[in-house]
Amino acid sequence: MKKQLYFLLIAVCSSTIILSSCGKDDDDNTTPAKTKTQLIMQGSWSFDKVFQGAIDVSGVTNACYKDNIVTFTSSTNGTVNEGAIVCASPAPATFTWSWQNSETILALNTPFFPGGSTNFTLVSLTETALVVSQVANFGAPGDPQAYTFHYKH
Repeated sequence: MKKQLYFLLIAVCSSTIILSSCGKDDDDNTTPAKTKTQLIMQGSWSFDKVFQGAIDVSGVTNACYKDNIVTFTSSTNGTVNEGAIVCASPAPATFTWSWQNSETILALNTPFFPGGSTNFTLVSLTETALVVSQVANFGAPGDPQAYTFHYKH
């Protein structure tokens, strides 16, 4: 009988110790989430793909824009480095930018593409992907379409 009580006492004590160690840690050393400004500035962005509506038009997009590297160098400035293929109407070498409308609009002082606008709607922004959209007129005059641009690190 004494052995059974002894084992029962050990089991209760062990259970108490194990269960008390399973609670939430008081030491919360989590890193705060990065801001959109920090995410967009953490590296250079290269073209991944572009959609016109739901159609992937990356294959017919001018290669001189697809090889450009975009870098947001500070909280207000950025650069576009032309790749090996330079367009007849090259992208701007430098630009200024800002967040507008509660960080849902990426506003530039100059368009990245002829026929494009200076504002991009932010679709998503993560550590490795930047997705923006805008209505632009890359096709027939007077026929603007919605485009979604995907960039990656």
